[in-house]
Parts: sequence; structure tokens; C-alpha cells
Amino acid sequence: MNTAVLRTEFRLFRREPAAVFWIFLFPTLLLVILGSIPSFRRADASMGGLRPVDAYVPIAVLIALIMSGVQTLPQALTGYRERGILRRMAVTPVRPSALLSAQMAVQGGVALASALLALTVGRVAFDVTLPAQPAGYLLALLLAAAAALALGSVVSALSRTTKIAGAIGTAVFFPMMFCAGVWIPVRNMPHALARVVELTPFGAAARALDQAAAGDWPGWGYLGVLAAWTVLLTGAAARWFRWE
Repeated sequence: MNTAVLRTEFRLFRREPAAVFWIFLFPTLLLVILGSIPSFRRADASMGGLRPVDAYVPIAVLIALIMSGVQTLPQALTGYRERGILRRMAVTPVRPSALLSAQMAVQGGVALASALLALTVGRVAFDVTLPAQPAGYLLALLLAAAAALALGSVVSALSRTTKIAGAIGTAVFFPMMFCAGVWIPVRNMPHALARVVELTPFGAAARALDQAAAGDWPGWGYLGVLAAWTVLLTGAAARWFRWE
């Protein structure tokens, strides 16, 4: 990856206050709002004695990945294609793939920084226990980030304009938020629904992060679902993506 391109893309990202807010700040802000509700700080027997705020930290982590993957990344990549930037780069020493790689690195890096912020604020503000299995947590998080970016690449590949990218991204966004457990934590879903949700990338990620947070190694089935989705979506994006 060209480091100059990476630095340029990061500077451009910092000039987008909306992207910075929704990816980096919003997940933690949502966690703070929910954690400020007294009932969210009381142990819940239906959640195995956890407090709702404990369960929502992994969800806040996933929100950042979903935001970057299906909202910000497709808009950026489709915008570059729509304005002819990728086509013009094809005749320069800097290949268009370097720009795409830099975009994915920036989006993924900011989302992972957002995850760290959510974990830190959860610990400091609400005494949420840090993941008891940090290696497993990190592995699940990296696989979830890869799946999110691969999904965003597919949305970019299917979108001819930024308007279409926004429409497709929004259509994908809300189902993925549901699968991540924003409205109902996956562990609290009815068994049949949970089994289906766990086959989606963010449903599997939510369960893997839950297990690692509790001190268990994430189930290989959940990690396998994340890896499979990443491979499948990356292949689809590579097949359908057009530089022009």
C-alpha cells in the first residue's frame, strides 16, 4: 500500500465531520446514553446475571464496523468512481487498488479505534469488565471488521452512483444492526430466530464477542461464519467491481 495515499485518505477522512461522528463517536455516545438509564445498570437474570450495559458494549463495538462498512466506505469508493478518479489513476504510477486499500485501511482503523473507545468508556464510566479472553476478542473483532469491509465493497461494486450506494447501504444497515443485537441482544432472541441471526456476519460476531468477553474462546462455528462471509463477499466484490 502506498503510504502517501494512506496519509492523504486519512487527512480527507478527518475533514468529514459526519463520518468521524458516526463511526468514531456515535457508538460510544449511544453506550453512554443507555448506560445512564438506571435499569441498564442492574443485573438481569434473563441475561445470566449481566447488566444490559455489559451486553451493549460489544454491540457498540459492532455499530462502528457496520457504519464504516455499509455507509461510509461505499459512499467514498463510489464517489471516486463516479468522479472518474479511479479511471485517471489507472494511467499514473499509483494504481487504483492502492486508493481502495488505503480507504479500507482508514475505515477499518477508525472503526477499531472506536471499538477501543467504547471498551474504555464502558470500563471507566460503568465498570464494565474488560474482555476476559483478549486474544479471542481481538480475533473476532478483526474478522468482523474484515467482513464489514467486504460487505461495503460489495455495496460499492453494485452501485453506479453515490445515491444508489446510499440507498443500498441504508437497506443493508438496519438488518445488520438488528443482527448485531441493537434492539434485542442476540442472546435474548427466541431460539429459532437466534439460530438464523447467528448465521449472519454480525450475529456471529456478536456471539463471538460475548463469549470472549465472558472469558471463553469464541466458538469456532462463529469464527467460521465470519471467515466464510469475508471470503464470499470479497470474491463477489472482486467479480463485480468496476473501476469506471
